[in-house]
Amino acid sequence: MAVVTIPGARFTPTPDESRAWCAQLEAGDILFFPQTPVPLAPGDISFLLGQQQADSSLHKNIAYKPNIDRLSGFDTKTADPAAVERLHRIMRDYSNSVVRFLAHFLAPYQEHWKLDYASFRPQEEQGRDLPLRRRNDLLHTDAFPTRPTHGARILRFFNNIHPGRTRDWVVSDPFAATVRQFAPQEIAPHPGSALSRIGKATARAIGLGAAIPSLKRSPYDDFMMRFHNFLKENPRFQAGCPKYPFQFPPGSSWMVYTDTVPHAVLAGQYALEQTFLVRPEAMVRPEISPLRVLEEIAHARLA
Repeated sequence: MAVVTIPGARFTPTPDESRAWCAQLEAGDILFFPQTPVPLAPGDISFLLGQQQADSSLHKNIAYKPNIDRLSGFDTKTADPAAVERLHRIMRDYSNSVVRFLAHFLAPYQEHWKLDYASFRPQEEQGRDLPLRRRNDLLHTDAFPTRPTHGARILRFFNNIHPGRTRDWVVSDPFAATVRQFAPQEIAPHPGSALSRIGKATARAIGLGAAIPSLKRSPYDDFMMRFHNFLKENPRFQAGCPKYPFQFPPGSSWMVYTDTVPHAVLAGQYALEQTFLVRPEAMVRPEISPLRVLEEIAHARLA
């Protein structure tokens, strides 16, 4: 795992460079832009910074759903309609800007992604009082409980818009190295069993139980959701796993496959984020994707 710094002069890569960026992301590297390639207007940043954590209906994480152009995450009964409309416009513009940039920067992906949610995260991360499975300060790989990916990978692009504070992350070794600590290659599903599709022995070996997967999820999604919870609930992993800290400064951006890289957010306030679900056929190095790693372990198709 490495943090790869990309200066402004390299924001318009050649086709070979674009393919190389994709390969580095897929291997678990973080691409870091000291100066964001998707700057917001100063007035829009001032507006976002003005959304306080108290006495405001806009102080939760705000989600923007670009496919239906809808904003959520605020109290519709008390929110100022003008403020909501401005926030809606800012989030729409931000999402569009990220898409335009990545369509060229990560050109091999642009015909093979599904645009997922964007978010505005105004709360201070340090010391947030959240249920264990929702805590951001515990190392985890991402999975969506209500939006299964069916093998598509979760690529996230972040902006730190705080004027003076870093956003502090810690990451660990990528998925293939992490999951094999708990699911050795000799574990395989039992053909014909009710749970063979997800690898009953694999699930038991990493302490995830053996519940039947949801009908809405593929076997892959069921495993990834359980693995997300397992990592957060495993104090031995949290205490003993390799940890690599990084501080993303104000005005910077970074992107990473968060289903591949175990990550935690320790401190920071005021961030923007756009998520993409990148389909398996777009992968430059498909053999190292979480889906392929798990299928190799299980000796079965999981999505």
